[in-house]
Amino acid sequence: MSGSDTTTTTTEGWAMTSEGNSHASGQDGTQQLRDGRLPGPAVSGTPGDEHLLDELEKVAQGLGRMFPGICEVVLHDLRDPDHAIRFIENNLSGRQVGESATELGLARIRDPHYPSVIQNYANQFPDGRPAKSTSIGIKNAAGQYIAALCLNLDISTLSPITLTLSNLVATNPEHRDVPLETLRDRSRRELREVIETAAAERSTTPRALPREAKKALVRRLCEDGYFDTRNAAQTIADLLGISRASVYSYTK
Repeated sequence: MSGSDTTTTTTEGWAMTSEGNSHASGQDGTQQLRDGRLPGPAVSGTPGDEHLLDELEKVAQGLGRMFPGICEVVLHDLRDPDHAIRFIENNLSGRQVGESATELGLARIRDPHYPSVIQNYANQFPDGRPAKSTSIGIKNAAGQYIAALCLNLDISTLSPITLTLSNLVATNPEHRDVPLETLRDRSRRELREVIETAAAERSTTPRALPREAKKALVRRLCEDGYFDTRNAAQTIADLLGISRASVYSYTK
């Protein structure tokens, strides 16, 4: 690679040169190539590693096809960091099979205790689109990281939907504390519960409430909309042991 090539590094850690080759970049954005090779030893592996990676390709394919067009799924073969990308479904980043590992892949190669799952971190595609990513490290029977399954969700397509839904469910802040109405039928049973609760607070029965207490209770029921229910006045009269005419007079 000539010294005049320009390099652009994404948040996930892949870098694209002007010639279209990719290489890992450091946390400060500088290139970390030694004699044309990436840092970190290659994983020796175990006999069952190749079968495990074959199976992971199926997982990557299934996940990608579940979310077509919005979620890129990349399988990295960490046994060969120089050519780590083994499989891509829904290619949104423009990378190709055979390109090199990202910083997360190199970190897992160097440190077997590196976190196996790093989820929902902010990322960015090379063209600037925001992404939400999850990286899952896969170990073999020997406890070595041999693969990484990475999901990169294009949230640029979802942000307008999120805003639309947020506006759709928003309510007027002036009326959040005190509800203006209750969308339910004020039944005879509910009237009985309200009246009996009010009487119980005074350690008595509805019919034994004093006249002023009955008047206050009737006014409250009227303000709360209970009189909009069919036959509400007669129901209240029966529960309080007063006439229907008295009920209407108490509301004034």
